Amino acid sequence: MHANTIPTMRAAPRSAPVQWLIAINGWATRATAWLAATLLVAETLVLLCGVVARYVLHMPLLWSDELATSMFLWLSMLGAVLALHRGEHMRLTAFVNRLAPARRAWVEALSTTIVCAFVAVVLSPAAEHAHEQMQITTPSLELPDGFRAAALPIGLGLMLLTAVTRICQQLTWKQLTSVMLTLAVVVVVLIASRPMLLAMGNFNLIVFFVLGVGLCVIGGVPIAFAFGVCTMAYLMSATSMPALVVVSRMDEGMSSLVLLSVPLFILLGALLEFTGLARTLIDFMASLIGHVRGGLQYVLLGGMFLVSGISGSKTADMAAVAPALFPEMKKRGAKPEDLVALLSSSGAMTETIPPSLVLITIGAACGVSIAALFTGGVVPALVATAAITAVCWYKTRGDSTSDVPRASPRRIATTFAWAVPALALPLLIRAAVIEGVATATEVATIGVAYTVVVGLLLNIFLRQMNFKRLYPLLVDTAALSGAIMFIIALAGAMAWALTQSGFSRALVTAMQSLPGGAIGFMLVSIVAFVVLGSVLEGIPAIVLFGPLLFPAARALGIHDVHYAMVVILAMGVGLFAPPLGVGFYAACAIGKVSPDAVVDRVWPYLGALILALLVVAAFPWLSIGLLK
Repeated sequence: MHANTIPTMRAAPRSAPVQWLIAINGWATRATAWLAATLLVAETLVLLCGVVARYVLHMPLLWSDELATSMFLWLSMLGAVLALHRGEHMRLTAFVNRLAPARRAWVEALSTTIVCAFVAVVLSPAAEHAHEQMQITTPSLELPDGFRAAALPIGLGLMLLTAVTRICQQLTWKQLTSVMLTLAVVVVVLIASRPMLLAMGNFNLIVFFVLGVGLCVIGGVPIAFAFGVCTMAYLMSATSMPALVVVSRMDEGMSSLVLLSVPLFILLGALLEFTGLARTLIDFMASLIGHVRGGLQYVLLGGMFLVSGISGSKTADMAAVAPALFPEMKKRGAKPEDLVALLSSSGAMTETIPPSLVLITIGAACGVSIAALFTGGVVPALVATAAITAVCWYKTRGDSTSDVPRASPRRIATTFAWAVPALALPLLIRAAVIEGVATATEVATIGVAYTVVVGLLLNIFLRQMNFKRLYPLLVDTAALSGAIMFIIALAGAMAWALTQSGFSRALVTAMQSLPGGAIGFMLVSIVAFVVLGSVLEGIPAIVLFGPLLFPAARALGIHDVHYAMVVILAMGVGLFAPPLGVGFYAACAIGKVSPDAVVDRVWPYLGALILALLVVAAFPWLSIGLLK
C-alpha cells in the first residue's frame, strides 16, 4: 500500500470539451494548492497567537480554537483534494501490480470510477448538511456554522472534478462502458438482495465490511474511499438510515480539536529536514560513535529514534535519515540489502515514540490521555530499540574498524554545538506534553515556531536554505494531512455504522469469552493488529477497530496505555513485514534495492521486534510504570 499515481492508460484523442475540462481542473488544483498552503500558515499563526496569549500574556483568546477548528476542516478537505489529484491517498497496490497490463488497466479504471461514484453520491448530502449548519451560530465568533461545514461540499465537488477529469484523460470508451456496466450490475444485485440482506441481520456486515472492503482494498481503491463506499452501500441497502449520516460522521471526524496537531506535526517534521536540523543530529551521532563496530548502524537507529513520529509519515522519517548515512555505510562495506533491512525494522521499532501521530489518533479515537500515551511510549520503544541493537551487534561483531578514523574531540564538540537546538526540540516536545504543561496541539505550534526561528538562525551561518522549496513543502504537508484526515473521517463513519449495528457489543462479548482471559485476548489482539497493520496501516486500523477493542480490553482489566503500546508495536511489525507491509516496500524504494533481495535479511530484525513485542505485552510495567 502506498500513495502512487495511477498509470496513464491509452485513451482516445482528447476532444475540445475534454481539453477544457483538463484546463479547468488544472486551474482549480493550483488554486486549491495555494489556498491549502495559505490555510496551513494561517492556522499555525492563529494557534501561535492563542499560545502566546494564554502562556505569555495570560489573556486567553476565546476565539482562537474555534477559528482554528473551522480552518482545520477546510484544510483537511482541500488537502484531501490535493492528495486525490496527486495520487497520494493510501492504497494497496501489491495485488494490482501483479496483474497482466490489460487486466491491471481495467482494475485501475474500475478503482477510479468507484472513487468518482462515491464522491458523486455523497455530494448532495454534504450540501444539505452545510445548509442545515447555517442555522447554528458559533459561540465565540457568532458566525453561521455553515461557513465551516461548506468545506465538505466544496471539497467533494473539487474531488468530483478531479475524478471525472482523470476518467476522461485515462479511460477509453470501451473501458468506461465496461466498468460502468460492472458497477450497474453490483447496484442492481444490492437492490434485489435488500430483503435477503435485511433478513440476514448482522451477518450482512460480512458482505459489506469484509468482502466489500476487502475487494475494494485489494483492487487498489484508496482506503478512505473503500471505507466510504462500503459504508454508504451498507446504509442504503441494509438499513433505513439516510446518507446524511456519513457526512455528519465525516464532519465530526475532521473537526476534533485534538487532531489539530496532525498537520502541525507533519509541518514540523518537514521543517526539520528543510532547515537542516535533522542533518545536524546525524552528524553529531556519527562523530560520536561512527568509529565503533556497527557504529553507523547505531547512528541510524538513534536518528530514527529522535526524529520518528514528528513528521507523521514513516516514509518521511526514513527518507530524512537514510540518505545522510547510506553512502558512508556502503563505503565501509555494508551491503545495500542489509541497510534496507535495518532501515525497515528501525521504522517499525519507533511506532510508540512520542509525538507519534498514531498515539494522538488513539487518544482522540479511543478516549485515552495523550499525555499518558506519550509517557508510556518511551520505555516500549527503548525495549524495541535494544532488541534491534542486539541484532546489529551480532551481525557486525566481526567487522574491521581499522580504516575508520575516530573523530577528534574538536569535531565532536563542533557537531554537538550545531546539534544542540535539534536535540532540544524532541526532548522539549515530549517533556511538555508528558508533564501536562501544554496540549499536543500547542506543543506542535511551539515546535513549528521554534524550528522556523532556529532554522533561520542556523542557515544565516550556513547560507544553504532554499526558500523556493518552502511552498512545495507547505503543499506536501497539506496533501498528507488531508489524506490522513480523510481516512480518519470515513473510518469513523464506518466504525459508527458497525457500532449502531450492534457488532461492537457482539465483538466485545466474543473477545471477552476467549480462552485464557486477558492473556488470550492480548495474543489474539497481537495477531489481529499485525495483519491490520500490514493491510490498513496504523491510523485507519486504529480509528476503525480501536473504539471496538479498547472497551473489551478495559473490561478484562488491561490498562489502556498498556494495550495501546502492544497494539502499536504489533501494527509496526505488520507495517514493515513482507509480503504485504507497505513500510517494507517504502524502505526498499528509499534504498533503491529490490524487495526480493531484502526479504530474507529483514526477518532477523523483525524476529527481534516480535520478541520485544511479547516482552512488552507480558510486563505491563514497561508501559505504565512511569505514569503518575
